[in-house]
Parts: sequence; structure tokens; C-alpha cells
Amino acid sequence: MNRIEEKFFELKRQNKKALIAYITAGDPSLKVTGELISTLFSAGVDILEIGIPFSDPTADGPIIQRAAQRALKDGTTLEKVLHLLREKKDYGPFVLFGYYNPIFRYGKENFARLAKKVGVDGLLVVDLPPEEAGELRRYTDKRNIAFISLIAPTTTDERIRFIISKASGFLYYISVTGVTGTKRPVVEEIKRDMERIRKLTDLPVVIGFGITSAEQVKELSPFADGLVVGSALVRLIEEHAHSIRLHTVVADYIRNLKSAM
Repeated sequence: MNRIEEKFFELKRQNKKALIAYITAGDPSLKVTGELISTLFSAGVDILEIGIPFSDPTADGPIIQRAAQRALKDGTTLEKVLHLLREKKDYGPFVLFGYYNPIFRYGKENFARLAKKVGVDGLLVVDLPPEEAGELRRYTDKRNIAFISLIAPTTTDERIRFIISKASGFLYYISVTGVTGTKRPVVEEIKRDMERIRKLTDLPVVIGFGITSAEQVKELSPFADGLVVGSALVRLIEEHAHSIRLHTVVADYIRNLKSAM
């Protein structure tokens, strides 16, 4: 088992759910990102998604797009993010979240080798479907880096079966159609889809996109093995980026969500 699998096993044994947080690496700077990693795990995050900034983040809404632009302007690169994680590898589990172009340009084998070395436990490449993922997974699978797969409300049962046959780590259910941080999930629709997915797999399933509040966390926790908070946290970082209270505000927000699980 890698650290993602160990975390879900531990939480299930304790009858608890995973709180998964997303931040964009390099926003507002790589130094602050490193400090936020410590803050987030200390406040109760179970798994941390680290977003690799990209110039054309098609799956992300305006909040994360702005964060990516700020990070790129500050000089954040894939290699710099990996070297940052080397310093924080003991905090994990970590999932790298991003797009294929930076990985392809860096070199697939070099990327997989360094990712494993610095403590990356999982990989979510938004624009690399299961049919095409083999060219990267030939390097990541043998290093026990989980390849996280996405399932949408529009995904058919037949497609879900195919995705599950290739998935590892956990399944990420996109609770709304569209980009991140733009819509509020509908509980009844999520409940229906989660029942449908759970009939087809024993892998942990987490819910993401549009989760912002403790109230939503309390509503949705019964249906999933974990919940992802992304845009709301990135917005909080944006609003307090230059405040001495940044870490206090972030920690309070995470503790509030965790207490609702």
C-alpha cells in the first residue's frame, strides 16, 4: 500500500472520512505554499492535492485560473514544485493535480522518478483519459504512484466500469458539470450517483467541485469516503495572501470543515 491507501484504510477502521484539500503551488509564492502544507496537515487535512500551475487550465474555474496565473508569473515550474515537496515529503499523502503538457515537456520517466523520490503518492492528470494514460503509467505504476480517475454525473455505467478497471488510489467524483468552483452540488443527485458507483467498485470514492462550507460537508459526508475542498480554499488564500493572519484563517477554515465530518 502507498500512503493514500494507508490513509483510507486507517480512516475506515476509525469510521471516519477523508478531508482532501487542494491548493495551487506557487500561489502566492512557493515559500508560502511550503508553509501552507504544514498548516493544512496540522489543521486536519488527510490528503493534500498540489495543483501544478498551467497556462490553459480548462477544467478550472476563474478562482483557480487566477491562482495559476499568479503562480506562473512568480516563476513556478513543475520542477520547482517537486523540489519543494522533497522538503515536505514526510507530511503526505500528496496528490499532484494538473495537466499533461508540463509532465510531457519535463519527460515522463524523469518526472515519475523524481515524483516518487520527493514523496508524491498519487497523480491526477485532468486531460489524460484512461485510454491514453498508458504512456505515463508505464513509469508511474511501477513506482506505486496511484493514478486517480475522474467520474462525472454524465458518465455511463459502462464507462464507469472501464474507468474502474484502470483506476487506483481512489475515484474522484465530480459533483457538478462544468469547471471548478462555479456551481453548488445537489445532494439528491449526488446520493443517486454515489449509490450507482458503489455498486461497481470497492475503491474509495471522494466528492469534489463546489464544496465550500461545513454545512455541505455534513450533508455529503455520509455518501462518500472523502470530500475535496478546492476553490473555496484557494479563494481564502487569495483574499489573505498578504495578511499576517493567512495561516490562522486557513487553519480555522479547515478545522471547521473537519469538525463537520
